[in-house]
Amino acid sequence: MNTLIENTTTFVKEKLKNAEGGHDWFHIERVYKNTLLIAKKENVDTLVVSLAALLHDIADPKFYDGDETIGPNIARQFLFKQNVDSKIIEHVVAIIENMSFKNSLEPREKFTSEELKVVQDADRLDAIGAIGIARCFNYGGFKNRVLYNPKILPNLSMTKEDYKNSSAPTINHFYEKLLLLKDKMNTSTGKLLALQRHEYMERFLKQFYDEWNGKL
Repeated sequence: MNTLIENTTTFVKEKLKNAEGGHDWFHIERVYKNTLLIAKKENVDTLVVSLAALLHDIADPKFYDGDETIGPNIARQFLFKQNVDSKIIEHVVAIIENMSFKNSLEPREKFTSEELKVVQDADRLDAIGAIGIARCFNYGGFKNRVLYNPKILPNLSMTKEDYKNSSAPTINHFYEKLLLLKDKMNTSTGKLLALQRHEYMERFLKQFYDEWNGKL
């Protein structure tokens, strides 16, 4: 297992060496650490959650014209070359295909497993709190989006396509996704950590609006 994890880590670092700062190797590393932390209190296959965490953003669709097949295919091919058991490969791939927030906006029958719940929580934790705020504005800058425009209201009933095609101000993303994640956590550890990070984001937004509006 250790050799497989080391090989996967090396592979992911190489693939993401030029990635956008919010979806780079360091994001993967944080999600991996969060995964191991959450898994301690859950009855899950440690190898499956470890591999899924490491490979979950190997080709994020938002950087590949929305193509959601590239990442799962790269993960499957890599694991096959590592002689990983086919059942483990398909479980890892299913997690990658089903863990994103945008897919929760789509009405369809969804795959689920205890392992998916752990990795999904770990990934969502990295989208909120101090690091989540930093990642949000980093991506907004990457896409050249305005910070905030009071005239452009958040879309609180987004479809998957709305989400994928949005070019709204960065602050809107807090209301369209980040502030919603606390109530979408699956595990007890995930819920506890999410609450702390959620409250931090609420304090940030209050400070943001006070500064925007010139309040003391």
